Amino acid sequence: MSTIATSKAPDVSSRPTSRRISWGRIGAYALLLVFAVIYIGPLLMLVITSFKTLPEFMKSATALPTTINVRNFVEAWNKANFLRYMTNTLIYTVSATAIYVVTAVLVAFPISRGYVKGAGILLTLYVIALFLPVALIPQFQLMLSLGLYNNPIGYIMLFLVNPIGVVILVNYIKTLPLELDEAAAMDGCGYFRFVISIIFPLISPAIATIAVLHAIGIWNELILPTIYLTSKDYYPITRGMIVFQGVYGSNWPTLAAAVLIMTLPMLVLFLVLQRYIVSGLTSGAVKG
Repeated sequence: MSTIATSKAPDVSSRPTSRRISWGRIGAYALLLVFAVIYIGPLLMLVITSFKTLPEFMKSATALPTTINVRNFVEAWNKANFLRYMTNTLIYTVSATAIYVVTAVLVAFPISRGYVKGAGILLTLYVIALFLPVALIPQFQLMLSLGLYNNPIGYIMLFLVNPIGVVILVNYIKTLPLELDEAAAMDGCGYFRFVISIIFPLISPAIATIAVLHAIGIWNELILPTIYLTSKDYYPITRGMIVFQGVYGSNWPTLAAAVLIMTLPMLVLFLVLQRYIVSGLTSGAVKG
């Protein structure tokens, strides 16, 4: 008896299903690419310009350099009094940031724990201060009356108050268990010793975050040194760049090299502390 072979229907489910084109995802990536070009484009042009010679720049400002010219960096460093300006800026930034971080933690800790009366009102006032403009005229009159005008110490004191750091620290410290305070009190640990030896290491992401934000703000500040520092010996790098542009304003490649030198320290600081910044900002801004 002959057997009739029956052909099986092909299993459609075993075929690889073709992925549907996600136009929404493609549009999102395209939008991110546009924003990346808009953001990175000027920086890339700055780098390209810094390696050009002046004739190359005058011939075509957007073309790539034919040779890598590092003489612009040497000229910017040697002829623009760059070492003094960078040293002044480093002193202002490090000293003001260190004092600010210590004082901000000492202020934020009792507010976050409620160890002072009206802690919630104080925190609300710090939040309101974020939206208030800087009172330059009363500040200027105060600096004159205290004899701190054209004074490096007075200039540093301008950066010792910043409400955003206190707000971040208060909300971050609230995430720490209260049992730490009780255990330290039972062991006879003093207040300042507890804050310095226990609280400081536990809130290192928040400290790194406010330190980077505060240091970048001081490093890039232009208005305050223009108003309060009149002596060239006290100029920070931003104020000194105005003098540099006045002397070498036609040499744009050298000026671009000077701007890159100015941004290098803050770029290194950000790269070193970047792993702390996201966790410090999210915990300090959301929780609490």
